[in-house]
Amino acid sequence: MKLIKAYIRAKLLEDVYSSLRNEGYRSMTVFEGEGTGRYSDPNKQHGSLNFPAMHTHVVKIEIAAKAEQINSIVQIIQENGRTGSKGDGIVFVTPIEQAFRIRDGKEGANILN
Repeated sequence: MKLIKAYIRAKLLEDVYSSLRNEGYRSMTVFEGEGTGRYSDPNKQHGSLNFPAMHTHVVKIEIAAKAEQINSIVQIIQENGRTGSKGDGIVFVTPIEQAFRIRDGKEGANILN
């Protein structure tokens, strides 16, 4: 099992989310956030009440998936989250050592079904 963390432009969330769902990837968590990186849109730089540094509004999508699904999921995110401009985001894939379903205590990759 792997954990995908994708940081994308907020305005592209609907496209990415819909495309993932259409391909059968329905279990994900979405967070709103503010990020800083090497790129900030010079036309939209502004401070935040919570984070006074220059920032960009981002969305983080987390998806736990079986290893054989990773390439497909990453491809969908890249195709639908890309504008071709700096600041489109980044995707991280990390291993999941263990997973437990809270409801019934079952564990392992089968809980993702």
